[in-house]
Amino acid sequence: MENNNKEQGFPVELKESVAEGVYSNMAVVAHSSTEFVLDFISVLPGMNKAQVKSRVIMAPEHAKRLMMLLQDNIRRYETNFGEIGGNGTSAPYPMPNIKVKGEA
Repeated sequence: MENNNKEQGFPVELKESVAEGVYSNMAVVAHSSTEFVLDFISVLPGMNKAQVKSRVIMAPEHAKRLMMLLQDNIRRYETNFGEIGGNGTSAPYPMPNIKVKGEA
């Protein structure tokens, strides 16, 4: 897998265990004055609870940078493949009542 790390100016290591990734079809975002917490969740039909698969904690400046990167990538994706459907409010199955247990 090739990483586009020219802007950073240093090599980025991607370990095999991380490169495999985790499936997430929902995210919950929380924040304080000093950090953003992104919980990536997997909700599957027929399951009685959702499971947090990964948690990422970052400074507000990095969260804003991530938002801008996502906006740019979505724009480029839609230029190549067409507009992404849906308005973001529908889900393939009912959304659970989210109550994340644990500490942020």
